Amino acid sequence: MRREIKSREVTAAVKKLCMDANYFVGEDLKDSIRKFSEIEESETGKEILSVILENYDLAAKERMAVCQDTGVAVLFVRIGQDVHITGGNFYEALNEGVRQGYSEGCLRKSLIKDPVFKRINTKDNTPAVIHTRIVSGKKLEITMMPKGSGAENMSEVRMLRASDGLKEIKKFVLEKVVLGGGKPCPPIIVGIGVGGNLERSAILSKIALLRDIGKPSTDRNWAKVESDILEDINRTGIGPQGLGGNVTALAVHILVEPCHIACLPVAVNIQCHANRHRTVTL
Repeated sequence: MRREIKSREVTAAVKKLCMDANYFVGEDLKDSIRKFSEIEESETGKEILSVILENYDLAAKERMAVCQDTGVAVLFVRIGQDVHITGGNFYEALNEGVRQGYSEGCLRKSLIKDPVFKRINTKDNTPAVIHTRIVSGKKLEITMMPKGSGAENMSEVRMLRASDGLKEIKKFVLEKVVLGGGKPCPPIIVGIGVGGNLERSAILSKIALLRDIGKPSTDRNWAKVESDILEDINRTGIGPQGLGGNVTALAVHILVEPCHIACLPVAVNIQCHANRHRTVTL
């Protein structure tokens, strides 16, 4: 039997997600900052990491945004095939939740109507970027990620040659991190999507950022690649906020899918230290 979920329930859930994702960071992020604080050799770097932790606690206590760039509202939606949304259009309900959450939560609205000709603010941070997957079951799962521009601007999709292999993947990732320097507010988390096609690799790289920080890939080979790239990044000396040190990244997360024999799509999606996301299941 199918299960009905009212559109207003969806709106209410997304509204709360928008505020909670911007106010509260996960314990995995806090634990990672604490762990890396112990190995940071730069005194300036240690102080920055300490201030970052204080900022997390203050944002939660005061219910205010962890970062003033409250980003584009990226929604990952997994909807059970037996779920039926009633009382309104599903995507309109999602966007209404973003609209209410950003307005009532005193969150910065950063969306413009046209990237070139009409750079006029939409005034409610909509439309959200929505990725929907139909899965089995009667549940609706929504994950909200506020993705700021500082780190997003340092991200890229590159279509490598099929013969390039692991060496060129590592080279590409390190190139993007070094080019970004302090711009994406390190320590960063690096999401990498390998495979699929051009657009799928980009989505994979963003989904990779939702994994608990430091939790390795379930594939032993790729877990080793993650560890190797993390070590390479932290040897660059960029450090916290780009002011020098040996903690430039907290984690490297890789997601891999099959791809065409004639290509090797690779996407690098960099995330700042404010790795914000929340999930609700209805």
